[in-house]
This record gives sequence, structure tokens and C-alpha cells, in this order.
Amino acid sequence: MSAAASVPIGGECDAKFAAVREAFAGNFALHDEIGAAVTIFVGGRKVVDLWGGWADRARTQPWAEDTLVNFFSIGKAITATCVLRLVQRGLLDLDAPVARWWPEFGAAGKGEITLRQLMSHRGGLPAIGPPLLPAGTMLDWDRMVKALADQTPWWTPGEAHGYHVNTFGYLLGEPVRRVAGMTLGELLREDVAGPLGADVHIGLPRSEHARVAEFCRAPPPAAAPGEAQPAPRAPTTREELMRACTYNNPPGVSGGDWVNTESWRLAEIPSTNGHGTARGVARVYLGLLQDLIDADLLAEATTEHSAGLDLILERPSRFGLGYQLTQAERPIGPNADAFGHFGAGGSLGFCDPDAEVAFGYVMNDMGPRWQNPRNKALIDAIYRSI
Repeated sequence: MSAAASVPIGGECDAKFAAVREAFAGNFALHDEIGAAVTIFVGGRKVVDLWGGWADRARTQPWAEDTLVNFFSIGKAITATCVLRLVQRGLLDLDAPVARWWPEFGAAGKGEITLRQLMSHRGGLPAIGPPLLPAGTMLDWDRMVKALADQTPWWTPGEAHGYHVNTFGYLLGEPVRRVAGMTLGELLREDVAGPLGADVHIGLPRSEHARVAEFCRAPPPAAAPGEAQPAPRAPTTREELMRACTYNNPPGVSGGDWVNTESWRLAEIPSTNGHGTARGVARVYLGLLQDLIDADLLAEATTEHSAGLDLILERPSRFGLGYQLTQAERPIGPNADAFGHFGAGGSLGFCDPDAEVAFGYVMNDMGPRWQNPRNKALIDAIYRSI
């Protein structure tokens, strides 16, 4: 029996979408998938709901129907959805200074930064600058938001954009806490995930940890035989320092060795440590195709606000308000109005209003971050089937 044939796959798939099942199985055979799940709604009907592979690095625990996994930056779009719900209710205003609700944020030249600028990655706050915070500080909400309130913008807010990789969730979560009287994770549970029946979480209760898949990170590049791994080069420019701090201040802020720990799962790190199932992610996007956000507000949130060279990624990116928009270099299907968010390793949630597609894909292995063959195979198979 081949290794691919021995991979356990469960769930259901409409016969019309058999190509998606083939692509899902092919990811294990061709693209080194370890464990994953994919759920797709088309026209409001669930047509694919598959899971397979292994929930642990040793490949002894099969991925189950309700297996949760850390889905990284998928959480940014979920965070944005929670914020837009408060905008819809009049508790937040896209064009008001964030300091209106979070006065301390107005320090260091940030008094005029708006919620819209933060949501479109134009606020100039992708990183906390030196000095280096202690490892694990990302678990301490109050300390992180204080550091961001004290931070001077890295560029003039509104004049450029750069992906706020790890700060995005804190920057939006603190205004949420100030106006709603609850954390972002609590708002998600009460206002979005609960009503939708979506199994997605930011700050995972200890009672749910037993069903979390181990995240298997790719090893660092191997040095040549007999050679030591070279040490990272120290930043020599302000731009290099900004990018280094984005991913590494505090150490562990991007996940690193923390992902599989209890403390990481319990904390609320909305940009990075959301957990969920593919079905849960797809249900959030199904809600967006229906009436979760007012049509006019959602149209505004999915209109291009930032495009072109990204000062952090050093390649083109395209954003609305918290949602990634499809782009030629990284398409989310063939239709221009598709929007969603990728997560590190290849996870993806999106919806396509034109085709009435809502999609969730989660996995537990760090594949290519930019152009991932696993999610591409699944996306291509959807549109061949419609």
C-alpha cells in the first residue's frame, strides 16, 4: 500500500466536487501534507467537508472531524469581522482617531491615526522597536498594548502600507476592549462564532486543548556538511530593524516554539494564535456572504485601501479593511471580488460573492507561505467543479 493510500480521510463530498476530494488527497501524496481539513459552501449549501491525515508529528493520531489547529493569520480577518460588527452598531467609527477610545495610544505622534488606517495596515505600527522585550511578552496583553501605545510610528501614518504581522490584533483588540467591555476573544465567541455555530476561537479554553492538532514546523535550512549554521545578520538600516522587530520582538511573537504550548493556546493573540476547524472558518465566510455585516459596510471593507509594495513583505500586497484581496501574484480564485485571509503554512479562509463560495482550509505543517501548492490545488479544483 502506498503512503498516500494509507492516509486516513473522512467526511463527505458532493459528487460534483469530486475534483476537490482528489486534490485534497493529492496534497498528502504530492505536497507532504501531514494533517488537514477543508470545508466549502456553494450557494449556501455545504458541498465539501473533508478531513484527513494526522494530528501529530509522529503520525499516530488521526485527524478527527472536530480537530482544532492554530490557523495563524486567518485570525486577522476574523478580528476585522468582529471590529466591523462594532462599527455597524455605532460603537466604533472607521474615521475617528483610535485615541478617542484608547487615550494612551495618542502618545508619540499617534493622536490622529484612525481605525481605518490600522485596519488597512497603514498605521505605521508593524513592530515594537528596541529594546527587546522579554521572551513570552506576547502572552501579556496589557504589556503589549502599553508597548504599542508608547511606540513611535515607523513611517508617516497613511503614506504607505506594511503588513502588521503580529501587532494587528493588539491594535484592534484594545479599542474593542475599551468600547465593548470585553476582550476580542470574548466578542468573537458571543457576537460571531456563537451565533454562527462556527468552531473558531481566539484564546482557547483549556477544556478544548485535547482536540488541538500539534503544529509541525518546517526545520531550518541545513548547513552544508561540516559547516555551522550561520548566525542571522544584524540589521544595518532602520527598515531592516523594523522588519526584524516585526517578526521577533518579543521573541516568540510569531509563534516559534510556543505554538504547541498550553500558555500559547490560552492567550489572546488575535493576529497569530486563533484556533479552529475548517468548517468553523468556512461558516464565518458563509456569514459574510449572508447578513453578518451590512452590505454597504462590507463593500467598503472589501474595497482596495492598500496596494503595491509592502514595506514589511517587500513584495506587492493588497488589503481592504482587515481582509486580503485577491491579486495577480497570489490569487484567491478567478473572480475579482474574492476576499479573505491566508495563514502561515497555507491555511486559508475566503469567500467569493460572485460564485457564492465560502471556503475554509486548515493544516498543521508549515508549507510555503507565499504561493502554496496545497491551497492552490484546492481552489483550482473548486472552480473546475462549479
